[in-house]
Amino acid sequence: VEFKFSTEKDQHFWCGIASLSCRSMALNMIVFFVLASCNRAVAFQLPTVKAVANSRIGHLDPVSLKGAQKNQGASFVGVSVSSGCLRGIAAFAVAAAMLASHTARQARKPVVGGNWKCNPDSMSKLDGLVANINACDTSQCDVYFCPSPLHVAYCADKTTNGAKCTPQNCNFTGCGAYTGEMSVEQMKDLGISQVLIGHSERRGEFGIFPMDDNNSLTTKLKYIQDAGMSCVYCIGEPLSIREKGLKDVLAEMHVQLTPIYSLLDPSSVVIAYEPVWAIGTGVTATPEDAQATHKGIRDLIAEHASAEVAEGIRIQYGGSANAANAPDLSAQPDIDGFLVGGASLKPEFKEIVAAISKAKA
Repeated sequence: VEFKFSTEKDQHFWCGIASLSCRSMALNMIVFFVLASCNRAVAFQLPTVKAVANSRIGHLDPVSLKGAQKNQGASFVGVSVSSGCLRGIAAFAVAAAMLASHTARQARKPVVGGNWKCNPDSMSKLDGLVANINACDTSQCDVYFCPSPLHVAYCADKTTNGAKCTPQNCNFTGCGAYTGEMSVEQMKDLGISQVLIGHSERRGEFGIFPMDDNNSLTTKLKYIQDAGMSCVYCIGEPLSIREKGLKDVLAEMHVQLTPIYSLLDPSSVVIAYEPVWAIGTGVTATPEDAQATHKGIRDLIAEHASAEVAEGIRIQYGGSANAANAPDLSAQPDIDGFLVGGASLKPEFKEIVAAISKAKA
């Protein structure tokens, strides 16, 4: 079969689809189906970019493609093009788009973190907490845990399953006369490769003096990335904004994300979405509400960073996740993991990891 293109732009467009989809071996079967659907060897011209560009590739469907074929019928030229062949082309475009989207979702390996906050009250309890982390099956899920600053050094090399010791904060100036701070250089010396920043309790929630804002966190993220480390970056909204509705929640998420859109890299940044009103209260957003917010965040990233970044970046849910609600939350397509608070101090932490590993397998 010979493919002819009206313009160079059309050629780049269709070749781009083929290149993206060919990353999966399953596409070979799709191509075979398309070719087999043509009654005989023919020369034909693929529909122009204009026929499909008005719809995002991830949302193409047979109905819209059928309309495009009808409106662009004059664009198909050749000796003879059977209706079966046209249906094959439509099937190819739809399947390629679905395959690309599915592949991107599959590429987002689940990630679960345990934030121990200012716990425990005794060093003697650390081995038990680390044992909870080591009990997790990390074969299908990345796991990290965040000890308090005094306990980081003790815990840094205690895991046996690849779980990452992840400090709860860092500065953005390195070592020096910065009383009470921790630098990434000190962390790297301990073999630590990841750090959490921007937690709501450091942004000023629950009556704690605000120690970070969007600007300082942007500077910290640059500092972390320049050091070759990865980052769990927390965002979220208080109850006063949640009560106004999803539109206002996403407006606040946009404010918090705006300084870092250009820094979002799926290989070095995990977003932890915290509905602040649910942290430590036992109140959890419904799976549907959590999904709507996560999808909204992903859409913001697609619009202001790129679709590729949006599809690749992992977004955790951080609102009182536990073993009981993890399965239902894990079933949501845009929830890629959890940032767990109180439940990370309990043996049930491994059940949360197991729940999302099963859901995303």
